[in-house]
Amino acid sequence: MEGEIEEGKLYEEKDFNRSIEIVEREAKRVNIFLEEANQSEKTIIFGANQGHAALIRDLVNQYAKSNDPFYCVRVTANDGEEGERLLRQFQDNEKTVPTILTTSQKLSTGVDARNIRNIVLLRPVNSMIEFKQIVGRGTRLFDGKEFFTIYDFVDAYKHFSDPEWDGEPLEPEPGEPKPYPTPEPDIPPVVSDPDEPKPRKQKIKIKLRNGKEREIKHMVSTSFWSADGKPISAEEFLNNLFGELPKLFKDEEELRKLWSNPMTRKTLLENLDAAGFPKDDLLTLQKLVDMEKSDLYDVLEYVFNGDYIAMTREARAKAAEATIFALLNDKQREFISFVLSKYVETGVDELDQDKLPILLTNKYQSLEDAKEILGDVANISRLFIEFQEHLYKQKVA
Repeated sequence: MEGEIEEGKLYEEKDFNRSIEIVEREAKRVNIFLEEANQSEKTIIFGANQGHAALIRDLVNQYAKSNDPFYCVRVTANDGEEGERLLRQFQDNEKTVPTILTTSQKLSTGVDARNIRNIVLLRPVNSMIEFKQIVGRGTRLFDGKEFFTIYDFVDAYKHFSDPEWDGEPLEPEPGEPKPYPTPEPDIPPVVSDPDEPKPRKQKIKIKLRNGKEREIKHMVSTSFWSADGKPISAEEFLNNLFGELPKLFKDEEELRKLWSNPMTRKTLLENLDAAGFPKDDLLTLQKLVDMEKSDLYDVLEYVFNGDYIAMTREARAKAAEATIFALLNDKQREFISFVLSKYVETGVDELDQDKLPILLTNKYQSLEDAKEILGDVANISRLFIEFQEHLYKQKVA
C-alpha cells in the first residue's frame, strides 16, 4: 500500500482513481468487459483522468486476445500529435487497429467515428449534457450497425431517466404476433430489374428565419443535440446554426478569410463547437444537404446564404491550380499537388496545420528529407498557409 488512508472515510465511486487506486478492481472491470464484448468491435472507454486512462489501456492490452501493441491506445489532451494520429486511425473504418481507445474527457464530444459499437463508463458522469454527448458517440450511423452497447460500471444509466429528454417510458402495446406471410403458389414473385433506375429520394425544404429555404435529404435518420443537451430535429439544428453564424462572421468575405487560414479556421470551428455545433454534427449536416463531395466551407456558406452554389473539392482544387502553381517552383508545385489530392480525397482536415508534418512524412519519408527539398520549417509552413488563401478565392463560374 502506498500513501495514507483516511481513517473512517467512506470512499465512493467519485474517489476511485483520484484519491484512491485499486489496480485489481480496475483489472476486474476490464476483464468483465472483455469477456462480454466482441473484442473486434470499436470501443471508447472513459476513465477518471489521464493516468487512469493509461492504466486501463495497459490492462486491456494485457488481458485482450489481441497481441497487437496498438490494439488499445490512450487518446487524451496530453497525447499531442501522436494521439491525434491514433484517433484518425481509429476513425478510419477500413482499419481494425486501434480497436479500443481510452480517454478521460477528450472524446466525449466532437469525434466523428461512426462505427463505435461499445461505450464503457469507468468514471461517474455528473452532467446530464455530458452524458448525452458521450452516448452520442455511439449513436452515429454506419452500414450494418443496428445498435451499440453501453457498459456502465458507475450507475450513469440513471441519467436516462429524464422526461424532458425522451418523455416517460410507454407500456408495450398488447397484440398477437403476426404470422409470416406465405406467397400464393399461383402468383409469380415480382423481380425488379437491376438496370431499372431507382427513384431518387425526395428532399424537404426548410424555411429559415430570413424567409429563404434550404433543402435537406428527406429519408435520413439522424439526431442532433442543442447547446443545453436536448435532442433536436435537423430543422431546429439548421435554424439554430443559421442564427449563430452572423455572430461569428459578418459576411461571406469574412467567412472566406477565416476559412482560408488554418489557424483562424480552427478557431472558428472551436467557436462553433462551444456554441453547440460540434464538427461531427456539421459533417452530418454536410450529408443532409448533399455536399459530401464539397467542403465544410460550402456547408456554412449555404446555411448563411441560401443562394450559394457549392463547389466540389475536386472542382475547387482544379480551379485554383493555375493561380497557385504560377507562384511556385517545381518542387513546391509537386508538394502542393500532393496536398490537394489528399484534400480532394478526404476533406478539409488535410489542410489543418497539425496535419502538415504527416503530409510531409507521407510525401518525403522524413521531415529532414522534406526540408532538404522544400527549405526550412518556416518556409514550408508559409507555403502551406498561403496556398490555401488562393484555394478558397475560387468561386463557381
